[in-house]
Amino acid sequence: MARSDGQAEPAARHRLYAGAFSDRVRGTSDWDAPAPVAGWTARDIVRHLVEWFPGFLAGGAGVQLPAGPSVDEDPVAAWTTQFDAVQAILDDPATAAKVLSNPHIGDVPLDRAIDRFYTGDVFMHTWDLARATGQDETLDPDLCSEMLAGMTAMDEILRSSGQFGPKVPVPADADPQTALVGFIGRDPNWTPSR
Repeated sequence: MARSDGQAEPAARHRLYAGAFSDRVRGTSDWDAPAPVAGWTARDIVRHLVEWFPGFLAGGAGVQLPAGPSVDEDPVAAWTTQFDAVQAILDDPATAAKVLSNPHIGDVPLDRAIDRFYTGDVFMHTWDLARATGQDETLDPDLCSEMLAGMTAMDEILRSSGQFGPKVPVPADADPQTALVGFIGRDPNWTPSR
């Protein structure tokens, strides 16, 4: 699982972190539950992930993911189809030799691009789905710290991209998960109002 630099391989990280998201998807009983992202429901969290990523792969690497059912018809099957397809790509030894090209990030090995941009997004949205649906929202504290350190260095760029809301203040001694959630613009104390 570990590379020579001590980091986990992209295939193993996806299996672990997107697998944890899969558990929350299968555990969701109310797809219309409000989510911590303003204006979103639990269904919209899955919709976001299955709608942005196929275009990113196709446009940057010419990789076409198989289309699953729509999120409106069957959010579990829509997610599972994408999870299985991405895992198959990452498990393929040839993927490490392929490149994803994007005008904003340049040329990046395909497996690293998936890990950096997609698996990280899935990881963060795991908290959103878990919080919206009353499931276990515990995230890996080491990855929370790693992601927070990387994103803090790019704070202005990330905010100007519109992908993150304003930071939510958290105590200086907040645990890594709370700090990450606040950094990406979520209120760590948010609860669904029903």
